[in-house]
Amino acid sequence: MEYQGKLNEYFHLDTIKSEDASWLNNFKGSCLRIFWNDSADTILIIDGVEYPLLQNQILFLSDMHDIVISKINEINLVRFNREFYSSEFFDKEIGCNGVLFFANAKIPIITLEGPHLTKFKLLWAVFLIEFETRDNLQSQMLLMLLKRFLILATRIYKIQNSNIHLHVTKLDTIREFNLLVEMHYKKKHSVLEYADLMNKPAKSLTNLFSLHSEKTPLKVIQNRIHIEAKRQLLFTQKIVKVIAFELGFEDLQSFSRFFKNKEGLSPKEFRYENRTTDKF
Repeated sequence: MEYQGKLNEYFHLDTIKSEDASWLNNFKGSCLRIFWNDSADTILIIDGVEYPLLQNQILFLSDMHDIVISKINEINLVRFNREFYSSEFFDKEIGCNGVLFFANAKIPIITLEGPHLTKFKLLWAVFLIEFETRDNLQSQMLLMLLKRFLILATRIYKIQNSNIHLHVTKLDTIREFNLLVEMHYKKKHSVLEYADLMNKPAKSLTNLFSLHSEKTPLKVIQNRIHIEAKRQLLFTQKIVKVIAFELGFEDLQSFSRFFKNKEGLSPKEFRYENRTTDKF
């Protein structure tokens, strides 16, 4: 079930079964994604690492992550873009941007139990009902339900991960860096450029990430470019040279070297071998 607004707003909610996994290639651009496993255990491969998702667990991903479905029985999916729910309001309204999506050293996962599970099941049922109502208030209702979903998830995550209250300033810096990468990755490719935007020494950012994140700042930048390159190759008809230019590379050769170093294939080889894939 999808909602698409006149200003490119996109919100998608559905239950995906194993036989429908390839349907996820129906690419809708950059989205924040939520996976709720209320069935048998599922295995997701995120940035090349396996993440078992147990029954009644919910996992949150920004569009900075690459994901492949390895094992699935049935899973609930929510995804939405910034036009539907602008990221600039996250912190002001519920603070979930720094908790659920961008500032974590590890992939955020919550476990639903007891009353929490009941609340989420009820909320999901209301989502389904609202998708049946086609009027000029539908977008506001869906947005309100999404906010409630995120508020409840944020509360649970804070309870189940009490250590997130530590090093708030450091996590804020990581979040700021990640958000800036999301805004500028097509033009800015070096840690120094982001350090300048943040008025911080590049070395201090590198040291901070080494202590509080699984990735270096340079790897965050390169992974985001890599993910977008794959999306463009898989889901558009743009020639490789155009993709290279749009992603800020000076020439096709430098883009091809970058891509082959990350993927093990040239852009053309990757496009040819992966036109049908479970990556999204």
